[in-house]
Amino acid sequence: MRNMIISALLCGMLAPFSALAADAPSIDELTRYFRSVQMDDAKTVLKLIEGRVVNPNQADPRSGETGLILALREGAPAVAAALIALPGLDLEAQAPNGNTALMMAAFKRNRPAVEALLAKGARVNRAGWNVLHFAAAAGDDDITKLLLEKGASIDARAPAGFTALMLAAREGKESTVAALLAAGADPALVNSEQLTAAQIAERAEKPRIAAAIRRFTKEQQ
Repeated sequence: MRNMIISALLCGMLAPFSALAADAPSIDELTRYFRSVQMDDAKTVLKLIEGRVVNPNQADPRSGETGLILALREGAPAVAAALIALPGLDLEAQAPNGNTALMMAAFKRNRPAVEALLAKGARVNRAGWNVLHFAAAAGDDDITKLLLEKGASIDARAPAGFTALMLAAREGKESTVAALLAAGADPALVNSEQLTAAQIAERAEKPRIAAAIRRFTKEQQ
């Protein structure tokens, strides 16, 4: 029933929205909107957008996150799917910490949302933190491989010089480390502290991962 309501609203009621709501929403309207996002109440969320009460690219005054980023962070799949389906949604909107919807979907290991966002053209590569870093840190092998298939830069540098391999190693994501190495990640790269992925694993008390990286490196020589 919920899916039928969402489909009806999207197909029959929602026209493409303008950049801004007709009037700035009140605090009560914003509170209702973002509470509905958190509660995964897609019907209310879409009605508020359809009525031009709230712009779907509106950031929550409290967190600075858009409804989509919040829905992905809070595990509200119906709202996330409904928002992603909207025309004109700003897929690259960032939270104050720089997170995008695609990053949040990857970190939350939400493959359906990742696939939907990629299909709509969400950017895979960007300077600084990018989505591959989030997928690797979360240890989601399927999303990591999907992102690489979509052109993610395997050795892209996050702040402090971390690569996806280094993050997976630090977080103890053994299978993700193996997947990245198999895909061509460079284990010899160092971060701003001049530590390799193996050394980062050791510092994080992940000796098994450190040994696996060194073994892989030796086998490739």
